[in-house]
Amino acid sequence: MSDIHGALKQLNALLDKVSYDPNVDQLILLGDYVDRGPDSCGVLNKVMSLKDEGAIVLRGNHDDMLVAAVDGEPSAWDRWMRNGAEKTLLSYDATMTDELSLPKSDAFQAHVEFIKGLDYYYETDSHIFVHAGVDPELPIDETDSHELVWIRSKFHDGYHGQKTVVFGHTPTPNLHDDSEKYDVYFGENNIIGVDGGAVYGGQLNCLELSGNKMYSVKSNQNETSTVG
Repeated sequence: MSDIHGALKQLNALLDKVSYDPNVDQLILLGDYVDRGPDSCGVLNKVMSLKDEGAIVLRGNHDDMLVAAVDGEPSAWDRWMRNGAEKTLLSYDATMTDELSLPKSDAFQAHVEFIKGLDYYYETDSHIFVHAGVDPELPIDETDSHELVWIRSKFHDGYHGQKTVVFGHTPTPNLHDDSEKYDVYFGENNIIGVDGGAVYGGQLNCLELSGNKMYSVKSNQNETSTVG
C-alpha cells in the first residue's frame, strides 16, 4: 500500500478487505501517511501498530516534509504548508484555527521520531519497494534519499532493471494516461505503481504480489471493489 494521506477509514477498510493477518502476511507500506486527508495522527498511530506487528514501513516525500519542517530547515515550513500540512496539524489539535503551528503533544513528538527512524527502501532478490522510484543510472544504495521519494519521469521512462520496482507517489491515472483509471499500474519496463490517488477522489490500493491481485477501497466511500 502507498499514499494513505490521513485516510484512516479507508486504511482500516482495506486491511479488513484483504483479511490482513500479521502472522501470515508481509505488509509493506510505501510512505506518505500524512497531509491532505482528515486523520494523519490516527493513520500514524495505526502504522506504528502495524510496524510493531511486523509490517515493513517506508518513508515518503510528505513524511520527509513534515520532518524537515520540525527540524527548521530553510523554506521547509512553507513547502509543507503548500502540500497539505494544515489537515495534518488539525488532526492533532482541531482548535488550531487562527494560526497554524507545530503541535506540542507527546503524540506528535512520538510520530516525528517514528518517521525519522523509517527506511527509504526495501529490497529482496526480486523486488525493490520504494516510495517514488529509483534512479535508473545509479545503484539504489548510492542514490540520494531525496530522489527515492520525489523522482518521477526519469524513473518511469528510464528504468530497465531486472528487479521489479513497486512504488507509489505518482497517482496511477497519470501512469495509465487516463484520468478515471485508478487501478494498479503494471509497466512494461518492470515497474508497478500502486498509488490510486485516494486523496484526489480515487481509491486506496493494495497489491497482493502473489498473483498480482489488486484490492481497493474507494475514496470517501463505503463502497469497496476487488479486481483479480
